[in-house]
Amino acid sequence: MKSLTLFTSIGLALCALCVTAQQPAAPSLTLADAERIALQQNPHISVGRLLALAQMQTVREARSAEMPQSVASLTAVDAHLNGRISAGLLNNPSVYDRAAGGLTVSQLITDFGRTRNLVHSAQLQSAAQTDRLRATSADIVLAVDGAFYQALSSQKVVEVATGTVASRQATADQVRALTAVKLKSTLDLSFANVQLAQARLLLLDARNAAAASMTQLDALLGSEANLQYTLSEDATTEPAPPQDGEALVQLALKQRPDLLALDEDAAAARQFASAERDLSRPTLSALAAAGGAPIRSDEFTSSWYGAAGVNLSIPVFNGFLFSARAREADLRARAAQEDVRGLRETIAGDVRTAVLNAQTAFERIAVTLQLQSEASQALDLAQTRYKLGLSSIVELEQAQLALTQAEIDAANAHLHYLTALSVIRYQTGQ
Repeated sequence: MKSLTLFTSIGLALCALCVTAQQPAAPSLTLADAERIALQQNPHISVGRLLALAQMQTVREARSAEMPQSVASLTAVDAHLNGRISAGLLNNPSVYDRAAGGLTVSQLITDFGRTRNLVHSAQLQSAAQTDRLRATSADIVLAVDGAFYQALSSQKVVEVATGTVASRQATADQVRALTAVKLKSTLDLSFANVQLAQARLLLLDARNAAAASMTQLDALLGSEANLQYTLSEDATTEPAPPQDGEALVQLALKQRPDLLALDEDAAAARQFASAERDLSRPTLSALAAAGGAPIRSDEFTSSWYGAAGVNLSIPVFNGFLFSARAREADLRARAAQEDVRGLRETIAGDVRTAVLNAQTAFERIAVTLQLQSEASQALDLAQTRYKLGLSSIVELEQAQLALTQAEIDAANAHLHYLTALSVIRYQTGQ
């Protein structure tokens, strides 16, 4: 019977090893890989690209007014004998039986700048949409960086929590053994078990946070699946935080794509306002028509026709429509310029804040490492004092708690600094 139990245990162990061996390892993911995947697969990037392509077509739409316009016509009429169109018109043209075809061509000669201003406005709007695509890409990269570092931080917290559970489990086992031989009280054992339970709760929370942060990263990478990655840090040494915030402010005002897009929108609004003012100017155009009527009544003396002319259209009065449109466009252009000024002020403040945050995060790295070292030494002393009976388990537990918190702070401080550097790159448009 014992042999059967032994063989069964060995078989179960081998099955567990086989199942473990069959599970694929989580793929490794670096920050550069995450940014590249997000820029390829995130739907917001695809939407931005499509909108940029669509905006390019508006340039062709505006420029079409400068191109020749041609219309081919085929007409067949069966008219009432000696009938004329008498109502609704000042003249009363005659209508005749006929079957004819022809071509009409019109060409804008000049509208004194309106079409040219509309084309320039469309070009600026197209450039603004391209810069908005760049701004969207920067937003995605910043979000991916934050999610990547958050997920990496959560994984490190899981490692700290796992080590904390193992350490406190060892302490609880030791206190239990000492309690069994009456060297420690049951109160010490209760405190040890409480600390062990708290460490297990910390591990559960850390695992939940790690899973949530990985889910957020998957969403930013444009994946609907719940993919798990082994995140790896860049081996390069991070630079020191920038000291000259004002130089970065000037850099941001030159490079931020969202500011460039808003500035181009304002310029497009000014061009459109000029085009609206040009509505009150004359329009000069040419028109030509030619065709033939192989089937016609006797009133048609020729089987073909042709004519060409020039027309000058001068707006006189339309109920103040053009002046109102020009005034509206001018006010909207001024409002767009104020939006640019407001964003410039916001960017300047954001850059200065980002530099201060990076400087503080960099200083926290050394402080947290020192805190971790001091907490480790304090725990060693507390364990020695507890073994010698010179202190209570409360002192030992406080030392363990301090070390756990110091390890978490040290793990997060470095990643917080990397996140702060990513924010600086975003704020300066790099």
